[in-house]
Amino acid sequence: MKTTLTALATLLATTSLAHAEGVLNLFNWGNYTSPELLEKFEADTGIKVIVTDYDSNDAALAKVEAGGHGFDLVVPSANYVPIWVEKGLIQPLDLSKLPNHANIAPEWRDVPWDPGRAHTVPWQWGSTGVAVNTSVYSGDINTSAVFLDVPDELKGKINVVPEMNDVVNLAIFYYGGEPCTEDLEVLKKVRDGLVAAKPHWISMDYGATEKLSNNDWAASVNWNGSTMRARLANPPVQYGYPKEGYPLWMDSVALLADAQNADNAYAFLDYIMEPENAAMLSAFARYANGISGSEAFMPDDMKDAPEVVIPEEFKASGRFLPTCSAKATEYITAIWTELQK
Repeated sequence: MKTTLTALATLLATTSLAHAEGVLNLFNWGNYTSPELLEKFEADTGIKVIVTDYDSNDAALAKVEAGGHGFDLVVPSANYVPIWVEKGLIQPLDLSKLPNHANIAPEWRDVPWDPGRAHTVPWQWGSTGVAVNTSVYSGDINTSAVFLDVPDELKGKINVVPEMNDVVNLAIFYYGGEPCTEDLEVLKKVRDGLVAAKPHWISMDYGATEKLSNNDWAASVNWNGSTMRARLANPPVQYGYPKEGYPLWMDSVALLADAQNADNAYAFLDYIMEPENAAMLSAFARYANGISGSEAFMPDDMKDAPEVVIPEEFKASGRFLPTCSAKATEYITAIWTELQK
């Protein structure tokens, strides 16, 4: 799911390039793909990977649905995978072309959003919470009140990442609801709370890693790995697990139905399921991955990092978001649209 968004790249994959030998077009979250891994893959295979960034699941879905995109692989979050499947935008995987499929950790092999891993392979997984510069605010950071009932010290200094389902469901948890609720009483509290809080936010931006590292922001709704990267650059930045409830997520890689470089895509999918290579992805973005054996190659500073190893007292509060019903999606989208005004 996620860190600093570089400027959305101009599509390098023109029609002729998309068919060129040794090219793979990856559509992924911004600053989420290890450059070292890409260099190693190209050296080992001769395949050049061209990465184009997005900043939300909805942006990625809309771009691919519009057609003419030229991408081969995409990295949706768990609750979005069934949507991509239902719309026919990704294709079932030929597991005979993925010998490293057996390296997927047992707990990630048969998941509710992709039974039997028929359409995706793991990329990375984590949580969505709040990042706070504790030199600015010394109060409780393990609550969504940080962005919904913004403390005076953080007013005008807090960002909210532009990922609709994470943000709205954090608010749903905060106001006592269930993920993807259709309860209009809860949803009214969510809408009113978000709209009332927004004037106290500085922005709704994806670039939390750099902005928190540079003290441009004092806090942000943010993902755990991005927050770890910010903490390493700026130690007062700490990650909070909202006790009211927070989303867990796994981003997985899928082969697009109209991929022009499918063989190269299979080579990449198999490559990232090698334990050493999966660890390279984690070492860059600072999220856990779903590949058995990768632990041996992981950076030492991730093995007990509070952003990666969820403290026992907050484990029960984290939940994977389901794929919302059409009605719940309509309500959530309406709230999000109003929030963008």
